[in-house]
Amino acid sequence: MNVTINSVHFKADQKLENFIQSKVEKLSGLFDGILGSDIMLKLENTENPENKIAEVKLLIRGNDLFARKQCKTFEEATDQAVEALKKQLEKHKVKLRGK
Repeated sequence: MNVTINSVHFKADQKLENFIQSKVEKLSGLFDGILGSDIMLKLENTENPENKIAEVKLLIRGNDLFARKQCKTFEEATDQAVEALKKQLEKHKVKLRGK
């Protein structure tokens, strides 16, 4: 699966990119129809410590799935976004079986 990671206004280190890559690639084991994914990492300029945003877009045939989470760390935000996408994938698979 092709995983594209974009970081806005900062440079993501290799450790973070490897973590995100391994998390997102686990989703391909749940569903064969995943073509790729786009991950956007953003820092929000706020006083709030939960200013790290991970947006994950899964590219699948038909509809793309999307999750956006905001947390204290990019790892935590990615974890939560991947969990949300797992639920969306399950719903998508049920919908496909129903056709």
